[in-house]
Amino acid sequence: MERFFEDYQKRRLTDRVDILTAINILKSQGYEDDELIREITRVFYVDLDAYNEVVSRAAA
Repeated sequence: MERFFEDYQKRRLTDRVDILTAINILKSQGYEDDELIREITRVFYVDLDAYNEVVSRAAA
């Protein structure tokens, strides 16, 4: 996911559905679980509490 954004161009991800959608897109592009947070924060401002909740529910 070679995209470079200025911080002011980043969209906020706070809704759990949007976070899950972004995770699923990254996984479909071949990103591993340990690479997800790095890649998603390159493109978005992410609510990390919501991200952790989504990831923990997906792992359960």
